[in-house]
Amino acid sequence: MTTSLRPMSLGELLDRSFFLYRKHFALFVGIIALPYLLLLAFQLIGVAIGSGTTAKFTAIGLIWFFATMVLALGAAAAAQGATVVAVSKVHLGTDTSISESFAGIKGRVLYLALIMIGVGIGVGIGFVLLIVPGIILALMWALTIPVAVLEDKGLRDATSRSAELTKGNRGRIFVIGFLFIVLMYIVIMLWEIPIFAALGIFARSGQHPMTVLPVWTQIAMPVCTFLSQCLVGPLMTIALSLVYYDQRVRKEAFDLQLMMSILDSAQGGTPAPAAPSTL
Repeated sequence: MTTSLRPMSLGELLDRSFFLYRKHFALFVGIIALPYLLLLAFQLIGVAIGSGTTAKFTAIGLIWFFATMVLALGAAAAAQGATVVAVSKVHLGTDTSISESFAGIKGRVLYLALIMIGVGIGVGIGFVLLIVPGIILALMWALTIPVAVLEDKGLRDATSRSAELTKGNRGRIFVIGFLFIVLMYIVIMLWEIPIFAALGIFARSGQHPMTVLPVWTQIAMPVCTFLSQCLVGPLMTIALSLVYYDQRVRKEAFDLQLMMSILDSAQGGTPAPAAPSTL
């Protein structure tokens, strides 16, 4: 069973993103939660052994910080890659599960993480050059991860393919990215404002020196970030995965390719590759 593919307006893309998120809430939250739960556990272990209790940059603190960054990158690569696989399945009308979604990127987490690093460095350099080049590169390369996952391309080919697919429709991608980034920050601030308010009260009361964060804060911050990631994190990846298919429908008549492959299969012929290699 496949979904009806057709060009979608910006409103329809947003509506479809929220529809898939609501309908498959447990699937998408579960995909995000698994890798980020490992990261959260590592962060809480750091709190337990006291690696982050002071503001001083000790050797152990620096090592733990860089290890956390590496784990965060791996969690992001695994979560985004598996989410792209899941969106591809459900958008094309195929049932899937959390385990099947992660199976779709088996052995490719490091590969996706390196692609994310490459894109991040390029966009970061663009932001250093008066911000605007960074925004342009971010929009050009917005579909790099969906392309890398679904078409099994490396960094250079994936960024080139993303730039080709997004050409002429980057305004929509900017609006989508802006809306979901704002939504993410709103959710994060809902958790963090009470925490910072409590810290301010404690600081004024003199209960804690300014160089030391209370242990409850060290626990609350990563837990709140984890909850925010689970609740809002899937939305951006869902939307960009839908944009990937929408652009393929617009530029490459992917809907007709899929229809022909289904007809060939129904007639007992050899089906043409109708969907990306992970499906």
